[in-house]
Amino acid sequence: MTLMKQFLGAAATLALCTGAAFADPALIYDLGGKFDKSFNEAAYGGAKKWVDETGGSYKELEMQSEAQREQALRRLAESGANPIVMTGFAFGDVLNTVAPDYPDTKFAIIDMVVDQPNVRSVVFTEEQGSFLVGMMAAQASKTGTVGFIGGMDIPLIRKFACGYAQGVKAVNPDAKVIQNMTGTTPSAWNDPVKGSELTKAQISQGADVIYAAAGGTGIGVLQTAADEGILSIGVDSNQNYLHPGQVLTSMLKRVDNAVYEAFKAGDALEPGIHVMDLKADGVGYALDDNNAALITDEMKATVDAAAAKIIAGEITVHDYMSDNTCPVE
Repeated sequence: MTLMKQFLGAAATLALCTGAAFADPALIYDLGGKFDKSFNEAAYGGAKKWVDETGGSYKELEMQSEAQREQALRRLAESGANPIVMTGFAFGDVLNTVAPDYPDTKFAIIDMVVDQPNVRSVVFTEEQGSFLVGMMAAQASKTGTVGFIGGMDIPLIRKFACGYAQGVKAVNPDAKVIQNMTGTTPSAWNDPVKGSELTKAQISQGADVIYAAAGGTGIGVLQTAADEGILSIGVDSNQNYLHPGQVLTSMLKRVDNAVYEAFKAGDALEPGIHVMDLKADGVGYALDDNNAALITDEMKATVDAAAAKIIAGEITVHDYMSDNTCPVE
């Protein structure tokens, strides 16, 4: 029986490997599932890279409900797993409570800052990557109207939306950016049917390129965009392969690198805030055989020039989370 099945089948008596496996790192996926083809799957990719390079093993858990967060962290810590990496801002409050009880265990949390001496907080400049794909959307759009569909309506996802809108407007100040969020609860990350409905609604308003930052919900966005003959933009993982020739690009959020680096550091993981920006290859855009025909040399040159200016500090992309406002609509 796998660790995940043990957890789901008998959460109160979760059995974890002990003995020689005490030093194994651990990875806890957020709601939406390990193979969401997006955020969680990117985390898995980092763990897999570490395994492929080292031959090591690790523990993993998939969250099925909010109620499991604290128990999962405590069980893993008590098993000796070190470090313990978790994906998602929703672990923030729980980790702030749990981390002090296990001072010898190192934790890493992605997308939230937890100020504890044994916690690494990994944050990304999603606005920078979203700015670049927004520029691509504006260049590819024939209607001058593009869309954004987010998952749970939280400041982090508004950060994606704002950066995207800024990139669109940098290319075409007159462009229209339609924005919708899927919901206000964690279920918003795994509702491809709602994603499809929102996509059709945006298409009816003239959108011909739609960027999805919605976890598993985004799969419905990309599928419907392909079915309706418009372009989409993927997120977190490279999703170009899902609909070759119809996904304009994907905004890469290198969650895989964050997990890989934490696993590689082991119990020597350094705490504090770890920023993964464009300069550190923490964000970017995907170009491969699946979308090469969609990206002209001019489009690539324009976006790459903007990326260089962002890295050099010549272009500053507004961070929505700094004051919960966006300079463009």
